Amino acid sequence: MTISQGATLPDATLVQLGENGPEAVSIADKTKGRKVVIFAVPGAFTPTCHSAHVPSFVRTKDQFDAKGVDEIICVSVNDPFVMKAWGEATGATAAGLTMLSDAQSEFTKAIGMDFDAPPAGLIARSKRYAMLVEDGTVTLLHQEENPGACEISAGEGLLDAM
Repeated sequence: MTISQGATLPDATLVQLGENGPEAVSIADKTKGRKVVIFAVPGAFTPTCHSAHVPSFVRTKDQFDAKGVDEIICVSVNDPFVMKAWGEATGATAAGLTMLSDAQSEFTKAIGMDFDAPPAGLIARSKRYAMLVEDGTVTLLHQEENPGACEISAGEGLLDAM
């Protein structure tokens, strides 16, 4: 079942590459008592994700800060080493975005956002979406119908709805 507005996020453990290597990150801990934006992409370094989705949140980071958002998290099913390199390559890390790996698709599957596109070489990937989460509850959810589109799930699309 796909997550919906008003639902509580399931807890899942994602991974972030820290100074001492991979570190476990609990989604429940990240969202408890906080206002957080979570957006997900089908894959790091893929065309739309790299040239449109992540840059939209880099551009709008200050506007989200002004609306009281505590953290912007990018989730992808790539490994944490790829996510770290991608955050550096896109300027996301320098802008203050958090890049989290869902390499086992635990979170992605738990919220019903997983898909496969074998012709494109994409297996066990995440659908493209953006959500606003307040104290663990999804208060706004924008899911793209087409994984190659980045409109309602872009930073500007989510901001317009807030």
